[in-house]
Amino acid sequence: RLHVVTWNVGTASPPPDVTSLLQLNSLGPTMDMYIIGLQEVNSRITNFLSDLAFDDPWSIFFMAVLSPLGYIKLSSVRMQGLLLLVFVKHVHLPFVRDVHTHYTRTGLYGYWGNKGGVTVRLSLYGHTVCFMNCHLPAHMENTEQRLDDFEKILEMQFEGENIPSPLDHDVLFWFGDLNFRIADYGIHFVRESINNKRYNLLWEKDQLNMAKKKEAFLQEFLEGPLQFKPTYKFDLYSDVYDTSEKKRKPAWTDRILWRVKNLCQHESKGDFSEEEQTISVTLNNYISHMSYGISDHKPVTGTFGLELKPLLSDPLVTLNPEGEWSAEHDVLISYSAVPDFPSSAWDWIGLFKVTFRHVNDYVTYAWVEDDEISSNKDSKQVYMSAAEIPDTGGEFLLCYYSNNLHSIVGISQPFQIQPNRTLIEKDLTQEENSWRQKPDNLESHDEF
Repeated sequence: RLHVVTWNVGTASPPPDVTSLLQLNSLGPTMDMYIIGLQEVNSRITNFLSDLAFDDPWSIFFMAVLSPLGYIKLSSVRMQGLLLLVFVKHVHLPFVRDVHTHYTRTGLYGYWGNKGGVTVRLSLYGHTVCFMNCHLPAHMENTEQRLDDFEKILEMQFEGENIPSPLDHDVLFWFGDLNFRIADYGIHFVRESINNKRYNLLWEKDQLNMAKKKEAFLQEFLEGPLQFKPTYKFDLYSDVYDTSEKKRKPAWTDRILWRVKNLCQHESKGDFSEEEQTISVTLNNYISHMSYGISDHKPVTGTFGLELKPLLSDPLVTLNPEGEWSAEHDVLISYSAVPDFPSSAWDWIGLFKVTFRHVNDYVTYAWVEDDEISSNKDSKQVYMSAAEIPDTGGEFLLCYYSNNLHSIVGISQPFQIQPNRTLIEKDLTQEENSWRQKPDNLESHDEF
C-alpha cells in the first residue's frame, strides 16, 4: 500500500496535524510507503542554503510524525522549492535497492530551479519504480510550455550504469502542481458547477484531459476521476475560492498520475494477458483535503495498491544480536550474506533505536571488516564496544549498510538492551546525596 501526497505549501510552515492527510486513522491496513511531494517549500536563498546543510522543517516534521510508527526516510531530493520525500516501513528495507535521485531545472530556460522536477527511483522487490514530483509553469496560456517542460523532465537520465530512464521503469508515478487550468468556460459557470458538485461538466475542458487526447506520450498515463473540488485557488485558512482582485478561476492544478510500462507494451502489441503481468497498480482513493488552509492550494492524495510478484524474496544479509545485550559489556553481532553479495570494506552495521528516522540516525556502528572477530563459510561475527552502547538500554535494531548498493540490505528483529545497572545505581546514589546536602534555608523560599 502506497500513499502519494502532493501539496503546494506556498512557503508556509508545517501545520499542527497531518493525521487525515496521511490517513493515519484509517481502519484498513497501514501504508507500506509514503511518497510526499511538496512545491513552494520556503526557498529564499538563506533558507535554501541552511536547508542544504540540515534537514528542512518539512522533512523534520514528517520524520517526527512517521518514525514512531515504524517508517524511515529512505530518500529525499530538494531543488529550491521542490521537495520529494520517500518513507518506507522497516520490514521492506532489505528489498528496496538501487535508490537514486535527480532534479531537472526548467525555469529561466533551464537555468533556474523555481520550476522543474525532482525524482527518486528505486528497485522494490526487484521491480523498478520511479517517483516524479513536478512544478510546471503557471497561467492559462502556458499549456504548451507545461507539456514541453514535462517532456524535458521525462528525458532526463539518472547518473550510473544500467539505470533506466523514467519511462523505462516498471511503474512511474507523476504528480505535483502541474498547473493545468480549465479552459474556455467563464469563472461564473465554473464556480456554479463546483457549487452544484457537477464536476463532470468541467472535465472535458481541463487542459490536462484535453492534452491526453492529443499527445501520444501522455496517453499511457492513468488518473483517477476528479471527483473533488478544484484545489486552486483558495483564500488562506478557508474553503472560499479566491476573493482577491485577480479572482483566479478555480482549477485542478494538483494531480497524481501513474503509468505501468508492461501494460503499455502489451496493449500496443494487442497481446496482453493478466498472467504475464508481474506488477499491477490499483488506485484505492484519490481525494483532496479541504481542512488544510496554510496555502492557496489544497493537498491531494492518492492511495494505491501495488501487487508485485517478488523477483527478490530473500534479504542479501541476515543479522542478529548474539546472546543477551547489556550496556555493561562488549557485545557480538552475527551475520551471513548470500554467496554473490558485493561486500565492501566500507560496509558497516549500525545500532539504531526502533524509532530511527533515516540511515544516518544510528546510535553507534561497527565496520564489518575492521571489527570482525570470527569468520566461517556460514557466518561472521563483529563486536561492538560496551563504551558505545547507551547506558539506559531500551529497544533497538541492527541494520547492515552496503556501501556498493547505497542502501540497508539487512535488518534484525527488534531486541532489548539491558541498562548499565552500575551506572544507574551510582546516579541514584549521587542524586540522593545531593538532596541530603541541600541547605536548610531553601525551605524558607517555599512561598515563592
